[in-house]
Amino acid sequence: MRQSQNWLKDIAPSHELREWFALDTKKWGEFKQKYFKELDHQKELVNMIVKKAKGEKVTLLYGAKDEHFNNAVSLKEYAEAKRKEILI
Repeated sequence: MRQSQNWLKDIAPSHELREWFALDTKKWGEFKQKYFKELDHQKELVNMIVKKAKGEKVTLLYGAKDEHFNNAVSLKEYAEAKRKEILI
């Protein structure tokens, strides 16, 4: 089975947001809120991920050392919430 690959660099948090967060876990809640606002402006890309996840495995990559506090974790949470909204 052939896997499709997409690099959606525009769905990553902005450079300014990444610098502000600086992997400070105390800022995690606020980081997610700010990142979700950025994702609200990336509806087409988010919808692409949500649709793809319905039919196949989606792998989200991140460059942070912390596997619990990174943009991929946030993006997964956001996409899952959008998926539920679409299903309702």
